Amino acid sequence: MTTGTTTGSAGPTARKPAARGLPGWVFVLFVTLLATATDEFVIAGVLPSVADDLGVSVSAAGQLVTVFAVVYALGAPTLAAVCERFPKRELMAAALLVFVAANVAAALAPGYGFLLAARILAALAAAVVTSAAFATVAAAAPEGQSGRYLGVVTAGMTTALFTGVPVGSWLGGALDWRATFWLIAGVGAVAALGLLATAPALAGSAPAPLRERLAPLRNGRVLRLVAVTFLAAGGGLMFYTYLGVYAAEVAPDTPGLLSALLFVVGVTGLAGALLAGRLTDARGPRRGLRLVIGGHAVLLALAAALAFGPLDGAAALVALVAVTGCWSVFAWGLNPPVQGSVLAAAGPAAGMTALALNISALYLGTGVAAALGGAVLGAADARAVPVVGAALLTLSFLLTPGRERR
Repeated sequence: MTTGTTTGSAGPTARKPAARGLPGWVFVLFVTLLATATDEFVIAGVLPSVADDLGVSVSAAGQLVTVFAVVYALGAPTLAAVCERFPKRELMAAALLVFVAANVAAALAPGYGFLLAARILAALAAAVVTSAAFATVAAAAPEGQSGRYLGVVTAGMTTALFTGVPVGSWLGGALDWRATFWLIAGVGAVAALGLLATAPALAGSAPAPLRERLAPLRNGRVLRLVAVTFLAAGGGLMFYTYLGVYAAEVAPDTPGLLSALLFVVGVTGLAGALLAGRLTDARGPRRGLRLVIGGHAVLLALAAALAFGPLDGAAALVALVAVTGCWSVFAWGLNPPVQGSVLAAAGPAAGMTALALNISALYLGTGVAAALGGAVLGAADARAVPVVGAALLTLSFLLTPGRERR
């Protein structure tokens, strides 16, 4: 592997030769995204405690999750365009400190309005951190290994689903819901110090008018990939959101089934994120993306066939675990190839903004997934959820670009 010079979204930077092991800053970014992803979902596990303590309804407390996701999705592209000119290491550390302060404020919140404001601030800070983290990986990874690096960093978000969120929820139940936010603030502070100590020094992009920084919003290739992400997130996360009711249809009267399936999803999803990173390096981001989206569509179709098929008893249970585990590999393998494809489509000057736009699509797809899945359940039953999910993934696959541009 030769040492070349490339211009990433963070400005000109010398690519290091490929190394056998990963540098420490990659694992610090893993922890960073573990903290920000945990912060989004963790409150779902302590909603009754929050509602009780602050004197609001559980549904009002639930809006704290919705507000975080919506603010994150809408704020990410604009903030990325504004912040793209700043050095990435210092930007991530500063945004993490704001994230820490917001979680401390949440832990100390005297009322619902104060907690809501703290969640909004945390969402904005997390949006900047995530976009800058992916831009850092894109600029600093050795030539031919960006997929592998993206896979490890993305795995932090996946790990939050089966470690960070359950641990935070357990802590909130064992002590108090405020302890959950103290934990996230502590992890964020450690990550900020780790980034300052280990992250590569990457300059911001050259000064440019805001119109130029928002160029991805007018780039058809980028917008096509954003649509791919939105549809894939909507179909896949709809199935994940209603996995419990779907599983009860396939293998009824199975104690502890959902907990076991969520564990399987977490482990295989983590493997999927890492494998997709290597696939992206080996096959290129576009080809890797087609394989991931296509596999995701096929597995959701199999999940639908299982729900309507003749299997029951132990055979249905074994098939359910196998299909769910394989589905999770593809579902959580999306980020490395799609982020690589977005970066290639956007070009180096607007990489961080394009990545933020794609992350927004992911979060908006998550929100749509819950609403659409609820409508499907109201109109039919849980067996129809993977059918609709497979249809959305098929549309996503049809929109996925073909061969790499040379």
